[in-house]
Amino acid sequence: MDETLTMTPGPTAVPDDVREAMARPAVNPDVDPEFASYYETLLDKLATVYDTDDDVVVLGGEGILGLEAAVDSLVAPGERVLCLANGVYGDGFSDFVEMAGGEAVTHGVEYTEGFDADEIASLVEEEEFAAATMVHCETPTGLLNDFGEVLATLRDAGVLTVVDAVSSLGGTPVPVERIDVCLGASQKCFSSPPGLTTLSVSDAAWEKVEATEQDSFYTSLEPWREPDFSFLPYTHLVSNLYALEASLDRILDEGLESVFDRHRRAAERCRERGRELGLEPFPGSESLCSPTVTALELDGRATEVQRRLHDEQDVLVATGLGEMADDILRVGHMGYNARESRVEKTMDALERVLE
Repeated sequence: MDETLTMTPGPTAVPDDVREAMARPAVNPDVDPEFASYYETLLDKLATVYDTDDDVVVLGGEGILGLEAAVDSLVAPGERVLCLANGVYGDGFSDFVEMAGGEAVTHGVEYTEGFDADEIASLVEEEEFAAATMVHCETPTGLLNDFGEVLATLRDAGVLTVVDAVSSLGGTPVPVERIDVCLGASQKCFSSPPGLTTLSVSDAAWEKVEATEQDSFYTSLEPWREPDFSFLPYTHLVSNLYALEASLDRILDEGLESVFDRHRRAAERCRERGRELGLEPFPGSESLCSPTVTALELDGRATEVQRRLHDEQDVLVATGLGEMADDILRVGHMGYNARESRVEKTMDALERVLE
């Protein structure tokens, strides 16, 4: 049986060398004297990929852990949080805010639109917010937000920013220098197995963590504020760390600009092939299309086409989420999968199914 070509927008296909790294004999991170230096080196590599001088943190858990931990750590009961939403995950941030006892103020726009910086400026002038949450790449719809002006506006207003960059970090430039907490995950553009959340944390964010009473441990960033690398807050997922390091090495060896260009070319080819088949990218405007995932409109047919691609062509893609589950087919060209050759195979298979 041929190996299935997995072109989902995370978890992605994992390269052989990353899987082999995960199979290395695991050390005991709590007592092995060499682990501390290894972990510091890993964080240095992660900070280089983030392109930041801020602290970086790695938590043991899938990417959603980062969203919850950031909100839990920064938001005190009763504090107002501005949730910018033009997709499923932007909407979902409000749930974490409310679970933390905060008041979520959602500024929602259509799933096919970006945000108007002037509107955001008016909001923060009229009301006081402790923080603002937003999503860089809305994976369910393939939409990439341009947050340059918005982030500057929020920083000028003294509003801390939490950005879900889970499906963009490592695949396209992210304005980390303007973000207080920038969230990533191992299973997206890093093409590492699921299991790790990554964060960059600004000095201002750490100050807010220190000033906020923490009512949890595992979902709190406070234990990681000044960790003793020889004895971390909990036993880390060593095998996952090995895999993450191998993934980071792949990115750094290739060079970030080359990686970003590879993602851009794969995305352009995917959308070009889609249009040749009569399928339009969901956000409509090319400027809103992400270089890491393409969402193609197949009204009422996406689930059937996904099934046939898998059963008949050994190609696995994803559908949309929620109300759009049967209307959108998603091709993930992120990380290891951001190669035109893999896109061509996927779109050839889609063409055969649609004939």
